[in-house]
Amino acid sequence: MLDFSLVTDFVPFMLKATIVTLELSVVSIIVGLVLGLFIALMKISNIKPLEWMADFYIWIIRGTPMLVQLFLVYFGLPQFGIELSPFVSSVIALGMNAAAYIAEIYRGGIMSIPKGQIEAAQSLGMRYTGIMKLIVLPQAFRVSVPALGNQAVMMLKDSSLASLVTVSELMMVSQRYASTNYAFIEFYIAAAVLYLFLTTIFTFILNKIELRLSVSEQ
Repeated sequence: MLDFSLVTDFVPFMLKATIVTLELSVVSIIVGLVLGLFIALMKISNIKPLEWMADFYIWIIRGTPMLVQLFLVYFGLPQFGIELSPFVSSVIALGMNAAAYIAEIYRGGIMSIPKGQIEAAQSLGMRYTGIMKLIVLPQAFRVSVPALGNQAVMMLKDSSLASLVTVSELMMVSQRYASTNYAFIEFYIAAAVLYLFLTTIFTFILNKIELRLSVSEQ
C-alpha cells in the first residue's frame, strides 16, 4: 500500500531541489546554445582545420555517453589540478554534450536558408559577418526553434545525471529521502511529477516562442 503522507514532510526540500534542477538546466542550455553556435559556424566555414575540429568534436561527444563525459569533467580534471564544484562540472558536461547536437540543429537551419539571399547580400557589398548576423542567423534560429525546444526538454531530464556527482538536485534529494524512509515508489513518483511539471512549463514557453516567431514572419 502506497503512503504518500511520507512525502508530505519533505515537499519543501524537494521543491528547493527542483529549483536547483531548473538552474542547472537553464545554465546548461545557455552554454549549449552559445557553444553550439560557434561549432556550427566552424563546421560550415571554408577553413578546413576549423571544419575538421568541429567534426571531431561532434563525433566524440555524440559517440560517448554523457555519464562518461560528466565523470571525466568531475573526476578527471582534478588529476590535472583543475578542481570544479559538482554544479559547475555538471553545467560544463551538460553544456558541452548539448552543444554537439545543437550545432547540427543550427547547421541544418543555416543550410535551409536560400543561397540567393546570401548572393544578393554579397552583391550589395555586405561582408560575411554582416550577412550571418543580419540575414542568415535570425532566419536559421527561427527555423531551428522546434528542434532546439526538444533539445532543451531533453537536457532538463538529463540533468538528473548530476545526482551522480553529488549535486543536490531533484533526483539526488528524492533518492536520499526514499532510502531513508524506505518509500521508493512514493518519492520517485513525486520526483516524476515534479519533472513532468518542469517539462510542461518548458514546452509551454517554447511553444509560445515558436508561435510568436511564426506570427512575426507573416
